[in-house]
Amino acid sequence: MATTLSVVLGGLVVYLLTYRLWGKHLEQHLVQADDTRETPAQALFDGVDYVPARPGVLFGHHFASIAGAAPIVGPIIALAWGWLPALLWVWFGNVLIGAIHDYLSLMASVRHRGRSIQWIAGEFISRRTSYLFRVFILFTLILVIGAFASIIATIFVKNPAVGTASLLFIGVAVITGFVLYRTPAGLLPGTLLGLGLLAGAIAAAPWMPLRLTYNQWLLVLLGYMTVAASLPVWVLLQPRDYLNAFLLWGGLALGALVLILLHHALQVPAYTRWSAPVIAGHPSPFWPVIPLIIACGSLSGFHSLVASGTTSKQLARESHGLFVGFGGMLTEGFLSTTVIAVVGAFGVTVLQAKGLLGGGDFARAYGKALGEIGGPVGMFAHSYAEAVARVVPTISKKLVVVFASLWVSAFALTTLDTTARLARFTLAELLEPLRRHGEAHPLAFLENKWVASFVVSLAGLFLAFGALWKVLWPSFGGANQLLASIALFTVSAWVLKELRHAGLLYRLAVLLPALFLWVTITAALLWYLAVPLRALFQTHPAQAVLLMGIVLVELFLNLLLLADGLRSVRRPLAEPLSQ
Repeated sequence: MATTLSVVLGGLVVYLLTYRLWGKHLEQHLVQADDTRETPAQALFDGVDYVPARPGVLFGHHFASIAGAAPIVGPIIALAWGWLPALLWVWFGNVLIGAIHDYLSLMASVRHRGRSIQWIAGEFISRRTSYLFRVFILFTLILVIGAFASIIATIFVKNPAVGTASLLFIGVAVITGFVLYRTPAGLLPGTLLGLGLLAGAIAAAPWMPLRLTYNQWLLVLLGYMTVAASLPVWVLLQPRDYLNAFLLWGGLALGALVLILLHHALQVPAYTRWSAPVIAGHPSPFWPVIPLIIACGSLSGFHSLVASGTTSKQLARESHGLFVGFGGMLTEGFLSTTVIAVVGAFGVTVLQAKGLLGGGDFARAYGKALGEIGGPVGMFAHSYAEAVARVVPTISKKLVVVFASLWVSAFALTTLDTTARLARFTLAELLEPLRRHGEAHPLAFLENKWVASFVVSLAGLFLAFGALWKVLWPSFGGANQLLASIALFTVSAWVLKELRHAGLLYRLAVLLPALFLWVTITAALLWYLAVPLRALFQTHPAQAVLLMGIVLVELFLNLLLLADGLRSVRRPLAEPLSQ
């Protein structure tokens, strides 16, 4: 019988071996990282976007940006299929696709002055590919904003104390950033101050819960994203994500220790059935639907946007890339592994105690219960609190629920503002052709960073109205995974054309996963259009039409991008690159 101990230790072995053997091999023999090369953060330092960061600080920012709520939400939803299929998809994706995708996306950008993955696609595939890629990415980022905003607002409504703690955390991050970057206090005093204030925020939050409606929270998030996406990274993003890293390590270490000590059997079935009612109650076939549900916890195209959009501009040395990029993906996978173990072992107990899970069809009952307990994040927070209380009976479960929920919402918030910042960059790139024909054009107002941040945030939040996280999540997952296949085609072209010492193994290691993903996600999105979105049209026609339009446009663009990518791979000796 599988236990929490076997799952956690199995994950540790998988990830440590992957990092030490495969990751180090890629760094030394494929990328050939060299600290004598000047990174974009050093060569193009501007104090706003190009800022060298300590590896620990940058790891925290990068991980918080790529993870968000996704490595927790996705695996919890996927438990309707059983814990074994969910776990295998996480490990398979991490080792064979996700870590390679993230590391090469980061290093390709570092080698090209911190430019985006879509710019790199234009250089190594075709100019048309670059522009189509940008349009595809903009739609994807809008879906990310909608999905994560819906998840966050749901958390805050179900547990108002978490909303309070999250807002206090923002203030703590700003204070910490000022101490770290604008005073001579140094790293240690600034860190201790930030952690002390953060602990105080968590302890105080249950005593002053902020009770707002779902739509009111969306308006708060609109203001937050607009401001956070426009400020210099040192003001909020870097210090908040640096503190997030301590939440991560503290939560992961405590969770892993508890699971090892308890050695508790998994109560969720190892396997339920092939077509479990996963997406909005519809029978959802495990293949090809699984990557629509488990996205970032296994692999994620969004990671290529973060790696090439913000992280590459803050990397102080090339040797830091493996730790930040490759290690960040594996850490996210270990987080998903821990989540599967926690909810697999204690989720049934929590739901039964609240009268939300009876006998009979586990998959169907489980899906309904998630909505009652506050969504996947509520499921995780209560299961985590149950596990900790088994080891430390005197601890307040309510406080642990706030801590676990803040852990998830803090990552989700940083994904929101990072996404809005990336969408602002992408929008600016799309407007470049207009700018070349003169300074004045009808869309010139969108070049203002505050306006652009507001517009993309508003577009994403429109999708979130109506608390549609059950339908929004797979739309985000599908676009995310399509993006991963396109990014893999792009780095395949980079490996072929610039890293010409690369052997057949390296070429196949990026090209075959790209093809596998493309086939899987294309099939999954066609099913998504035909079943869940058609049903959504009956209840929320405006959101359904917009989602259908976005998915159809992305599928069309994906066909063109696939054709460009395969054509480029067949022509490894392309024209000289522009410098």
